[in-house]
Amino acid sequence: MSGIIAAAETQFHVLAVDDSIIDRKLIERLLKTSSYQVTVVESGVKALEFLGLVGDEKSNNTLKVEINLIITDYSMPAVTGYDLLRKIKESRLLKDIPVVIMSSENVASRINSCMEQGAEEFFLKPVQQSDVNKLRPHLLRRNICT
Repeated sequence: MSGIIAAAETQFHVLAVDDSIIDRKLIERLLKTSSYQVTVVESGVKALEFLGLVGDEKSNNTLKVEINLIITDYSMPAVTGYDLLRKIKESRLLKDIPVVIMSSENVASRINSCMEQGAEEFFLKPVQQSDVNKLRPHLLRRNICT
C-alpha cells in the first residue's frame, strides 16, 4: 500500500516562490525530500509569468505545466505573496489551486488577511519538514475533487 501512496505523491507538482535564495533552496529540498516535483522561481512577477497571468488572461487558456500547489513568500518586491494569492484566486483557471503563504513575521492581521483571501496554510519561516507534511491533505483533497 505504501508503494501506491509514494507513486501517487510523485505526480504532485509544487511551484515555490521566494526572493531569498536560501529560503528557495530550503523549501525546494524539503519538498523534494517529500517526493514532490518542484519548480522554483525568485519573484511574484516570475510566478505570474509562469502561471500565464501576465497581461490578458484570455490569451493564456491553459497552463503549460500542471501545478498542484503554490507555496509563496509573503514579503517580496513588486508582487508580494499576498498579491500573487489574490491574482490566483481571481483567475477562473487557477482559483482551485491551493496556495500556502510563508513569512518570517508572525503578524496576526497578515495571517488573517491571507486566510480570508483563500490561502490554505500560513507557515512561519524557517519552514520545516513538519510544515511540508501539512501540504499532503490539501493536495489529496484537490486531487479527489477533480
